[in-house]
Amino acid sequence: MSTAPPPASTLTEVLRAATAELEAAFVPTPQVDAELLAAHVLGIGRGELSAAVFRGDSIGEEEAARLADLVARRAAREPLQHLTGVAPFRHLELRVGPGVFVPRPETESVAQIAIDLLRAAAGPEPVAVDLGTGSGAIALALATEVPHARVFAAENSVDAFIWTKENFALVGASNARLAFIDLERAFPELDGTVSVLVSNPPYVPDDAIPRDPEVRLWDPPAALYGGADGLDVVRTLSRVGLRLVHPGGSIVIEHGELQGAAIRSILASDGWSAAATHPDLTMRDRTTTAVRS
Repeated sequence: MSTAPPPASTLTEVLRAATAELEAAFVPTPQVDAELLAAHVLGIGRGELSAAVFRGDSIGEEEAARLADLVARRAAREPLQHLTGVAPFRHLELRVGPGVFVPRPETESVAQIAIDLLRAAAGPEPVAVDLGTGSGAIALALATEVPHARVFAAENSVDAFIWTKENFALVGASNARLAFIDLERAFPELDGTVSVLVSNPPYVPDDAIPRDPEVRLWDPPAALYGGADGLDVVRTLSRVGLRLVHPGGSIVIEHGELQGAAIRSILASDGWSAAATHPDLTMRDRTTTAVRS
């Protein structure tokens, strides 16, 4: 006598269980993450997932097993973006994974400042440089949102550069150029011609261990730690910026919320003028800018 197959689980049941597992692991946004992982497994958008839940759709056994595996990995605090393979940044969807810093929503405000400065720059083809571009997030935002500009991006981590190259190829911005090169030696052919130099450098002090496991265990240390006070790379950026940026051009640096005053001091001591610190959308100091005298 044959046995009837067990009834398929509904998406509602599976999502409820996944959300509970993530909540128990103290994942900050358990329901959102469960829905994004389910949408990824099913190859649909989150809106389509909501419609399927509303209809009471079931999920196949194989897909349910794949989702359970991803939920278990997320519960172990593997970054969501590593599990889905993508990270949204402004209008872009970037490929990310182990070895590259996952772009954060707060960096979108840094990119906006750089974009506004680049749009305001004089000349038909203003030049921007992104040093330590990582996934390419800021550089590709600049290139696609200011299409009349020329954008140059430098990265010096082999592991990160794999992802950077892929994102540059996927986005296909013809006005963007990528180079694997040490930041101090980047783009000597551009000396004195750059309108906007932007960077999200490593700025965590060496002894300040991040609380979030996703950051502490998965982000590459070279993209996080910036020396005893976190500002070693900022000092390099200031010096390199004086070489690259033309008089009247700007430098734009992302940093931690308590580092604005120290960075303004570094820039002013090196000869930059009009140093100012700007908050992100959460009103935390996030970006410091200055003008080349």
